[in-house]
Amino acid sequence: MTTISVAAAEFGRDIQQCYRTIGVLIDQARERGSDLLVLPEACLGGYLPSLGGGAENDEARQRRLRNLPPALALDGRELRRVAAMAGDLVVTLGFCEADGDIRYNAAVTLTGDGILGSYRKVHQPLGENLCYEAGSEYKAFDTPVGRMGMQICYDKAFPEAARSLALDGAEIITSLSAWPTARTGAAERLEDDRWKQRFDIYDRARALENQLIWVASNQAGRFGSLRFVCSAKIVGPGGEILADTGVAPGLATATVDVGHELGRARGGGMYNLGDRRPELYHRVVDRYGVVGQPDRPAPAA
Repeated sequence: MTTISVAAAEFGRDIQQCYRTIGVLIDQARERGSDLLVLPEACLGGYLPSLGGGAENDEARQRRLRNLPPALALDGRELRRVAAMAGDLVVTLGFCEADGDIRYNAAVTLTGDGILGSYRKVHQPLGENLCYEAGSEYKAFDTPVGRMGMQICYDKAFPEAARSLALDGAEIITSLSAWPTARTGAAERLEDDRWKQRFDIYDRARALENQLIWVASNQAGRFGSLRFVCSAKIVGPGGEILADTGVAPGLATATVDVGHELGRARGGGMYNLGDRRPELYHRVVDRYGVVGQPDRPAPAA
């Protein structure tokens, strides 16, 4: 049996406060007997204060770059400190990775023995490319709790991303987010927000279509102009929510027999990975708008 905890928690620029919050969540996860703890995107130094777009001028871009979270090395003291805090607990967390002068929105899974796997966010929404380079790989990796894969936030909107990890043997996918409310027409109640509902649909669909364990963390509270929807959850391979924080900060925990649950989901007559017909799916990897594909609709006059 594997006990999994996932957090909806608030993280800002004060990195010492980030360590304190991580420490509290690690202690809570240990009290619950957890083997895996999944923390949000950007929990060492916070996320971006706003989401931009193509109309951003150079002055606005420079202001945005001055307000980025601290860029940390994959082998730096900051992650070593979290590893020491983790001990024998497997911990997944997000941060801004420095590779020379290049920044990535990144995630790692680690224990006290060091980093087990790392990931750089591939899909970039709403001007995030003005601050970060995009990653270029989805790769599963082995851990004490099973074979895992990682994604960050907007990645969950792309079925191909989760499917790539499932085909690489991932039994558990951790999806770390700083997922905010809708940019326009945001609901007064978080429960009614369009983007919160979208977040939940993606989580359940990705688990169900790949018949695996899906663990979705999220930021909480407010940062800059963003208000986050919380909604951290653990989803089983049938798309059922096993534990959920709802729209409040907190820690959701579930105990799962991973091998048994995957076997039951995949052995009941519908094995989504095994029943695929990949010889028919060649257009799935075509670029949008190429020959044989529809063009983007023209903007309204």
